[in-house]
Amino acid sequence: MTSPAQILSLGVLRLLRPLVRIMLRYGMPYAAFADLAKRAYVDVAGEKRFAISGRKQTVSRVAVITGLSRKEVRRVKELDTPADDAAQRYNRAARVISGWVRDADFHDKKGRPAPLPFESDDSAGLSFSELVRRYSGDVPARAILDELSRVGTVETGKDGAVRLRSRAYVPAGGESDKLSILGNDVGELIETIDHNLQCAPEEAYFQRKVSYDNLPAEAAPELRTAAAERAQLLLEELDTWMSARDRDTNPSVGGTGRKRIALGIYYHEEDVPEEED
Repeated sequence: MTSPAQILSLGVLRLLRPLVRIMLRYGMPYAAFADLAKRAYVDVAGEKRFAISGRKQTVSRVAVITGLSRKEVRRVKELDTPADDAAQRYNRAARVISGWVRDADFHDKKGRPAPLPFESDDSAGLSFSELVRRYSGDVPARAILDELSRVGTVETGKDGAVRLRSRAYVPAGGESDKLSILGNDVGELIETIDHNLQCAPEEAYFQRKVSYDNLPAEAAPELRTAAAERAQLLLEELDTWMSARDRDTNPSVGGTGRKRIALGIYYHEEDVPEEED
């Protein structure tokens, strides 16, 4: 019978292979990855959940848990952590698009996202700058417009009005943005799996997928399109529900604590070798 440790090893290999493919493509050598792996081990081992009750987590304790020497733990702790500017840019741009789609103040008479002037002559008038101020804080509206224009999510007409071309912000050309999504989205999925491994059945987070391995190639384009359309509709519906309860959008919302909640959907497709039955 395969042991949990063996199953875990197999799972780690499966998730590492596509990750290593990306790292090799971007020129990250093994030594750099090894330092990052050590950093992750040290960071996680230093968390309260791995400490002895009533005691401060020490370098010696982290060394015992991780198998690293105390000298190596100290060295890894001193490594710089790069700032994730791309993640902040992604979050801010996505919030602006979400606000444009669901906030009736920025809709036309038919309830669709309206073309917006960049600035309004009327202090109370609605504009793209006001949209950004409302949903992205103090980030310059021009910076958001440049980013959304760059990826083709909006366009500015000859009349100067900014129009929404896509209801989703997907970085189209920026490698930094896409690589940031890699860390955020895959990290959230693994966090969900970790939660479900430890929790009671009734406390499990939703984690499902549907998969078939003998579909004809001709079925893929149709499914790809249908999946994208239906998934986008679901995400927009959930976005409306969540935004109505988000304190940043609605400061009057009560309740206790502070939760960050995300729901992601992905589509995967690959060729199956002919020899596989």
